[in-house]
Amino acid sequence: MPKLKQVLYAPNQLTLLRLIFIPFVIVSIVVEEYGTAFALVLVAGISDGLDGLLARRLGQQTDLGRYLDPIADKLLLTSSFLVLGLERRIPLWVVILVLSRDIIILVTALVMVLTTSVRDFRPSLYGKINTVGQVATVLATLLLLLYPRAALLWLQEGSIYTTAIFTVVSGLHYAFATAERLRRLERTP
Repeated sequence: MPKLKQVLYAPNQLTLLRLIFIPFVIVSIVVEEYGTAFALVLVAGISDGLDGLLARRLGQQTDLGRYLDPIADKLLLTSSFLVLGLERRIPLWVVILVLSRDIIILVTALVMVLTTSVRDFRPSLYGKINTVGQVATVLATLLLLLYPRAALLWLQEGSIYTTAIFTVVSGLHYAFATAERLRRLERTP
């Protein structure tokens, strides 16, 4: 029962809230309720930073939270990028770049779990920056859809290119870090 109790911890509740938001964000974008989608993504972005802070401050860091938090982030951002891409609100090339990186990382992590003793896949600083960039891209896109202004178009384009750069940088960093972990694993008796 102690593991089940972890679901009730405030940080994990915030993470679960992000998961619950996903269908509402998707529907809001599809039916062009961009204000609702913006508010949900903004609250989700704030809760992402808040859940980690609360977990540390309240001493409620759990295995559930360690696994669920990045899953919630990826599902929310991936679905947002996918829907905005299909709606032609974000260029498809950046959607493909973001999704490809995430799929490659997911498959690599799965292979490592199945074939090695590695179970710890903490995000790097580059991965965290990439997540912030992706949230900013979704928010800037929704804001532009709400208020079509030249300044917001510049903001959206800037966030798209920033996301693209950090998607590549974080993907390369992950690849090199993973290769190094595997080399160290081979050298360990």
